[in-house]
Amino acid sequence: MRAAITGIGETAVGELPGSSCMGLHSEAALRALRDAGLSPGELDGVLCAYSFTEPHLMLASVFCESFGIQPAWSAALQCGGATGCAAVMQAAALVEAGLCRHVLVVMGDNRLSGLSRDRAVAALAEVGHPQFERPLGVTVPALYALVAQAYMHEYGVREEHLAAMAVACRTHAARHPGAQMRAPITVEEVLRSRVIAAPLKLLDCCLISDGGAAVIVSAADAARDTRRPVRLLGAGQKTTHEHLIAAPSLTAFGCQAAAEQAFGQAGVRPADIDVAEIYDSFTITLLLELEAIGFFEKGEAGPAALAGALDLGGRLPCNTHGGLLSYAHPGAAGGLFHVVEAVRQLRGEAEARQVKDAALAYVHGDGGILSAHAALVLGRA
Repeated sequence: MRAAITGIGETAVGELPGSSCMGLHSEAALRALRDAGLSPGELDGVLCAYSFTEPHLMLASVFCESFGIQPAWSAALQCGGATGCAAVMQAAALVEAGLCRHVLVVMGDNRLSGLSRDRAVAALAEVGHPQFERPLGVTVPALYALVAQAYMHEYGVREEHLAAMAVACRTHAARHPGAQMRAPITVEEVLRSRVIAAPLKLLDCCLISDGGAAVIVSAADAARDTRRPVRLLGAGQKTTHEHLIAAPSLTAFGCQAAAEQAFGQAGVRPADIDVAEIYDSFTITLLLELEAIGFFEKGEAGPAALAGALDLGGRLPCNTHGGLLSYAHPGAAGGLFHVVEAVRQLRGEAEARQVKDAALAYVHGDGGILSAHAALVLGRA
């Protein structure tokens, strides 16, 4: 692929009273531009996602108007948690097609401070098939719990294996000064936290946050004029369903196909990856994707995590910023934080959480109920 990530930016995360969707977008965008050494006028493409607090059918146009730019190309994508990786893929396609030279990918929302409980519930009211799932009162955690139950039954995964995913992410978050949740937790504390949808407990579930993130994707020749580009080596996508009742399987999803495509383009194998940033809306999400992508055999990721395989110095340092489980999850920006962290790792800028000599990173996003998957392989320039 002939594209590079040339700038990254992120806002503070957590509860940010007074923040707004557009304000978070603008702050993240300015930081990414500053990081790349570019001016707003040099952007000729903009990709946004969606917002719960400021919903609009043309959010990219709203952002461009608010930010004071008139790019040649702009659009808003909606792929749930896969949107961050999918937007980076689309930005790369734009620059490789010669339509743009610098594309801003920017996402943010103030879901924690900007939504009341009633509005948050209403925003998710359409989850599930309107005829076969919604009348039964399904929730997002309940649907992921069904996946967890099936996966545990088929592969012998235990609740402490799920808890190990949460502990691994919190261990990394404790090293990140900006993470929303930094207090250490144990497997026992995860298991004792209140049940949300069996077998998923409170600490098996991602955070709700305010925050924004941005990356700039540039054409290869344009990247030479920026500061510290990171190469996009491979990418892949796969969608298998929207509603869980239509999923071909409750234990095998599109993450495997997306990963195979990304690895194939990059010409590398899972064993070559130095650091992984993998979507972790729930602990079961992270566990099954680690195995489906090929980093661990079926039933192996949980015991490996208990043994420290996902920590610094382990077999596969994973979600080194803390992920959605402990760093932050403000909607689509949650998945884009994974991209930002991968770039920091490849640049050697991750400080206390730095993976030594990281040269190859894998990033994975998952939208819906394991419905849409997007994968990136990034390499140090």
